[in-house]
Amino acid sequence: MRRATPRHIGFVCDSCAFTQSQASKQPIGVRWSARCAGVSRQLGRTTSAPRWSSTAASNVTGDHAQSSYVRRTQPSNAPAHITDPAALAQVAEDSKKKFFSVDGIPAVQLTNAALESCLRAASALHPQLKRAEAQSKASASKLVALGAERTGARIPVEAKIQEAVNRISYSAYTIITHPNVEMTPEFLETYVQIQSQLGRPESLPSVLELYASKPKPVVKDGQIQYVQPNPNAASRAIEEGVAATALQTAIDAKNLDASLGIIEAAYTVPAFKRQKLIRHGTAPAIGLVTLPFGIFGLSTAYAAYWQNTMDISTATGIGVAGISGYFFVVGSLGVIAKLSNKDQMKRVTWAPGTPLRYRWLREDERAALDKVACAWGFQEPWRHGEETGPEWEGLKEYMGYRQMLLDRVEFMEGMS
Repeated sequence: MRRATPRHIGFVCDSCAFTQSQASKQPIGVRWSARCAGVSRQLGRTTSAPRWSSTAASNVTGDHAQSSYVRRTQPSNAPAHITDPAALAQVAEDSKKKFFSVDGIPAVQLTNAALESCLRAASALHPQLKRAEAQSKASASKLVALGAERTGARIPVEAKIQEAVNRISYSAYTIITHPNVEMTPEFLETYVQIQSQLGRPESLPSVLELYASKPKPVVKDGQIQYVQPNPNAASRAIEEGVAATALQTAIDAKNLDASLGIIEAAYTVPAFKRQKLIRHGTAPAIGLVTLPFGIFGLSTAYAAYWQNTMDISTATGIGVAGISGYFFVVGSLGVIAKLSNKDQMKRVTWAPGTPLRYRWLREDERAALDKVACAWGFQEPWRHGEETGPEWEGLKEYMGYRQMLLDRVEFMEGMS
């Protein structure tokens, strides 16, 4: 066999180099399409089996490789978005069953995943629920719809949607009230969002109360024990955003009992007041404690450097008296003006004689009751005070027990 000469070898190398340089000069789109075509030809061409292997074995190997490639390339047949109410409810119940199948104390990630599954199902069902309510309102008469809104009666919707709402709501409730689940602010917020999407505020007051008093599960000596928390601790207070979302859910559902229950569980408990005192009272308290030292320092500097007519002790005493009088008199007037401000009040005001410290600590409670009164009463300002009925009279009596007045005459529009 004749060996290739160096000249031929050089010609081959030059030809390859010329081909590569020509390919590099082509546009990137042409090169990419040619590369994809080459890959497809390689995938379509089946390698012949070796002579010492059986044909059946080679066919099995080729079929297995092809099937694995098809499984990698073909899109998933799972539905991208479930819209059937029964299927959405089934997803929530499946997550609940998987959650209950775990023994012992479930991990935080597992509980969060179960609640998030219920939240996704509720969010997917929310547009259908609103559409069904709108269609029911459109088909019913105006008087029937108005009466349902005034009395808080639930507008009838399709049976399958209502059943899906009940199943998803119950699944979330059983998950968060499980004895082995530690109640955390994240879980409570997720649960409130689920019930807000479903428009079901009936269970919110009990769950908000459970947040402060639910025992914490711990493992001790291989057994699960429950530690009773302090319900009055500031860490057991419900966040303002979560409480506002829960209250708005009850107001949208026209459920007066749930609204008052949420207010009592979120705003009237000692834990909420302690948290507010720590958050908003720490900085003023530190300033009030350090104020005498600052006053004494200013008075000493004034006596030493800014005057030469009196001795230092006399000038220091006069400076302390003057600066203290200014700060305490002006500061007291500012505190009184701040605590007695009524510009944010609409229909609910404090009863005469209520201490200013109570007004400041319970301002969130008053604002929540004011929101409820504005939602249940007439929307026209000139009709305020004309509301009647057992619910309205009961609401006025309840506010009287809480040292508040509903529609105080001298503060109503046109009565001053």
